[in-house]
Amino acid sequence: MSHPTETERCIESLIAVFQRYAGRNRKNNTLSKTEFLAFMNTELAAFTKNQKDPGVLDRMMKKLDLNCDGQLDFQEFLNLIGGLAVACHESFLSAPQKHI
Repeated sequence: MSHPTETERCIESLIAVFQRYAGRNRKNNTLSKTEFLAFMNTELAAFTKNQKDPGVLDRMMKKLDLNCDGQLDFQEFLNLIGGLAVACHESFLSAPQKHI
């Protein structure tokens, strides 16, 4: 049996993290607002602590909740992760490159 690739391990990690937070408040296939806040405050603590606007997480939840059910399903969660990955990648590309 072959070992999982780095990409496969990353996908498994995203699923595991989502499942760790989803279902604390009944529905185990979605993140409630409370679960989303717990995820953000734990897994993305540096991002959360750097926010000066206390309403930013509420607005993020509303924007990510495409079907307006008050929950984030896995696809909506992936939209958050993808958006953050794009922002990090763009930041990396615009940073001055250090020559070794």
